Amino acid sequence: MDTLNFTNQLYEEGNLYPFDITRGIQEIRIGILTIREKWEKLHEKLKQHPGGKSGLTFPVNLIPSNEFPGEIASPENDFTKESNNYRLLVSPRQIFEFNDWAIRSDFKLITHGRVSQKISPSNHAIQPANIFIEEGAIVEYSTINATDGPVYIGKNALIMEGALIRGPFAACEGAVIKMGAKIYGATTIGPHCIAGGEIKNSVFFGYSNKAHDGYLGDSVIGEWCNMGAGTSNSNIKNTAGSIKLWNNTSKLFETAGIKCGLLMGDYSRCAINTSFNTGTVVGICCNIFGNTMPPKYIPNFSWGNEKYILAKALEDIDNWKRLKGLTITESEKNLLTDLQSS
Repeated sequence: MDTLNFTNQLYEEGNLYPFDITRGIQEIRIGILTIREKWEKLHEKLKQHPGGKSGLTFPVNLIPSNEFPGEIASPENDFTKESNNYRLLVSPRQIFEFNDWAIRSDFKLITHGRVSQKISPSNHAIQPANIFIEEGAIVEYSTINATDGPVYIGKNALIMEGALIRGPFAACEGAVIKMGAKIYGATTIGPHCIAGGEIKNSVFFGYSNKAHDGYLGDSVIGEWCNMGAGTSNSNIKNTAGSIKLWNNTSKLFETAGIKCGLLMGDYSRCAINTSFNTGTVVGICCNIFGNTMPPKYIPNFSWGNEKYILAKALEDIDNWKRLKGLTITESEKNLLTDLQSS
């Protein structure tokens, strides 16, 4: 198997909104790695497996685990059936629902046969054998409890003093965890994100900020998002009843279990002290502000209650990217231009 082949046979376009309109499905981060990165690391194992020699085609929304090659002995495998060795991603809320499983799997895949950097004695580490710190990471005067799941600290990540972390947890390359942050599993802070306040069972894709106090739970935050100080979300109704979540394919609110927080698409931002209702879906390129609680569905390119002018949206994105040493690309401009006009 020299190449990996993928099919959209088990994926319906739009089902992972708002995260599938600005990226390929394989660029979605769940656990420590993106789906594509998982396949790349598993490629050698797949080639060596007897079932891999014939060259197989996998669903683009299939999330493989570290143990996945054992599942490919039969090319006729039905990936719609449940297995602990893979997950089929068909709903955006599954990104946080599967994150516990995915962090554990990726931790094994990444750390197998490797040795962690030493844990500084200034930290209070519980179950240190379940903690892996990459080269260049700085972790001082923090409490890290890996009793309930592994903790992965990526290359050049910074865990500031007083951070309280419980696994399963991943801080990816260049991520920053602010002083006094309280982070529960299963949470992923993606590359070059900044995280502070209280966070539980949430996934940040990359380059996004929740730098201040406020609660975020059972949520997924795309790339280049920013949450103003004091922003919080509800993740369970006061009645503990079923949550209704916007489905952008059916254009209806559909039942989505009893726990779901905020799903925020790329390039979206909210003002200080924003309060998001249970099961809120925010599209891409939104600037959220106002004196009332935002609606449970905020369409792409929203500026408060108005439409975000494209030229202004692109300028603002470039401003935010410059804060992290980057600039908006021509491909981003073209993609967003096409999306606004569609």
